[in-house]
Amino acid sequence: MRPGLGTSGVLVRIAFRNLLASRVKTLIVGGIIVLGATITVFGGALVDSLVGGMRRSIQGSLAGQLQVYSAASPDDLALFGGMGREPDLEPLEDFVQVKKVVAAVPNVKAVVPMGLGQAFVSSGNQFDRVLAALRDDVRAGAAGDPGERGRRFKARRDHVRRMVGLLHAELGQARRLIDVPPAERAERERDWADLERADGEAFWAGFDRDPLAGLEFLENRIAPQQVDGGFTFIRYVGTDIPAFQAAFDRLRVVEGRAPAAGERGVLVGRYYSEQYLKLKQARRLDLIRQALQRGRRIAGDPELERWVKENTRQTRELLLQLDEVQAAQAGERLRRVLHSQEPDLKKLLVAFFDVRDADFEVRYQFFYRELAPLLQLYLFKVGDTITIKAPSKSGYMNAINVPVRGVVEFAGLERSNLASITCLLDLQSFRDLYGYLTPERRAEQRALRASAGAREIPRERAEAELFGAAPTGPTAAAQSTIRDVRLERTAAGAAAPPAATTQEERERGVILNAAVLLVDPRRQDETQAAIQRAARAAGLPLKVVDWKTASGNLGKTMDGLRLGLFFAAAIIFAVAIVVMNNAMVMATLQRVKEIGTMRAIGAQRRFILLMLLVESVVTGVVFGLLGGAAGAGLVWLSRALGGFHSSNDQLQFLFSGPALLPELGGGSVGVALTAIILVSIVSGFYPALLAMRVTPLEAMQSED
Repeated sequence: MRPGLGTSGVLVRIAFRNLLASRVKTLIVGGIIVLGATITVFGGALVDSLVGGMRRSIQGSLAGQLQVYSAASPDDLALFGGMGREPDLEPLEDFVQVKKVVAAVPNVKAVVPMGLGQAFVSSGNQFDRVLAALRDDVRAGAAGDPGERGRRFKARRDHVRRMVGLLHAELGQARRLIDVPPAERAERERDWADLERADGEAFWAGFDRDPLAGLEFLENRIAPQQVDGGFTFIRYVGTDIPAFQAAFDRLRVVEGRAPAAGERGVLVGRYYSEQYLKLKQARRLDLIRQALQRGRRIAGDPELERWVKENTRQTRELLLQLDEVQAAQAGERLRRVLHSQEPDLKKLLVAFFDVRDADFEVRYQFFYRELAPLLQLYLFKVGDTITIKAPSKSGYMNAINVPVRGVVEFAGLERSNLASITCLLDLQSFRDLYGYLTPERRAEQRALRASAGAREIPRERAEAELFGAAPTGPTAAAQSTIRDVRLERTAAGAAAPPAATTQEERERGVILNAAVLLVDPRRQDETQAAIQRAARAAGLPLKVVDWKTASGNLGKTMDGLRLGLFFAAAIIFAVAIVVMNNAMVMATLQRVKEIGTMRAIGAQRRFILLMLLVESVVTGVVFGLLGGAAGAGLVWLSRALGGFHSSNDQLQFLFSGPALLPELGGGSVGVALTAIILVSIVSGFYPALLAMRVTPLEAMQSED
């Protein structure tokens, strides 16, 4: 046996002998090491799994592995800006050029154009919707039809009359409670007179004779008094939807279809639809059911009891939606389930929504089976054309009409308000909405300039041209490009120009940012640097960031999680150093005679130093392995129990699914063992130095 190996074996045997000889010290020190190793391994597995889940969520929903945007942008890109202000990004003039440069870099799989935006969808009110349907009936000749169309017209007319009656009663109560300012009194009196007229027999007798005149009066004088309409917020990303769908495999169309290449349309996020477009009573029923499934109870829970009361108090929207035929059907079904003979539909609805724990599930199923088919559950649905409004980059308001093509969600993120709230808008509509010049608009403007004989006027001749002064010399008509084409306005309400026919024509134009997906995500840093070099070489002012940076505050959250874990482990190991150091010092002082005897029979100082350091390292390794095994056992147990379930929508995004399943990685174990060995060496070094200085004479003079 080689001397080195023999010495090592002796040192290890001595270390184990001393561990067993000083059991109390060993258990104290070992317990701290086990605790630190367990927390480091299990906590590291949790944090690694959490970061991995967030990475999958971010990359699979909007970001890809990399994002590019203009380096001249005042703000940094933040893909998940939430309900606040979107980042102010300088537009990139031509996506085709950006794509050509980025796609040529090795390891780039796809480049997807994007433009984040927030807008409003005009929702109108229930009066507007019912009157529009009634006007369609009148135009189709249903007013004089003795058949099914005529019966449908009569049902809608009676529906409007009932709505007028409800509005009349509500505003009558308001008149008794609210003191109208003198400046508004005359206008309010005119409104009230119009409402009394609309709720009278004479008006409806005249409506049958001249329905168009009656509709005109209802639309202009009565519908504006119904104040439940307004605007609904929408957050979206303008993109090439077919390219987006091919690049992000988490995207699923759950209703309808995605727009074809070059086709206008919007895909509504399912979570957004459920949260902001769904009938309030239905949404509250969904929330109560989710809470009950998590173990809560209506009785004694202030939030659930509040939702129940709100449903019983806010039945007006349902009453407004139901026409006479539907109201009769709803009343019959409610009387059956409630075992009641009550004729008043409003009282039936109040009694139905006054749910208890025992009957909630039965009524929940009844609502969706029997009542929901009679109601419009969502503000708009697949097949509707919606009006989206947003301020353009030059400050004025733009509006576009876009058909709703489908409803989408991201797999694993179905209830995430960070991902699935986002809707997808086709790229051409996005450019029109914000006033960015699209290829078809550019062609249209060139034709308009040519037909109008537009010419460029020098600055020094502007005043003369405006006020009609005679020109001093011949001026040739000249056609020129508009200098800030990004801010050219699309006329609201104008007919849409012909769509671009080729993929390059559709892509050519303004974008705000682009997602870059990679063939091998492990080469992300290398590819990021290569794209940056290629952009500089091509003269493109691009800023290239990774998915974590592009996610904004979410990326900082991930770094904070890691920092929190390391801070907790550092505190534990700092305590371990102090305790181990004190224990080793005490043990060293108790072994002065032993150390002196070893010195007397020829042990060198280096041997004494190594002996005590080996004891510390052996203690750390043995109990570190036990702690690592305990941490691994906790990981296995948590997975066997189904992981950590997301209790809210934000956690589902962080977990990248409904539950977080920790995965044990070699990195966590390696970090724990490395930290423990370093702690053991540091805590044992000072006692070893003390022991190394003990002489045989000091040992023999010692009393203990």
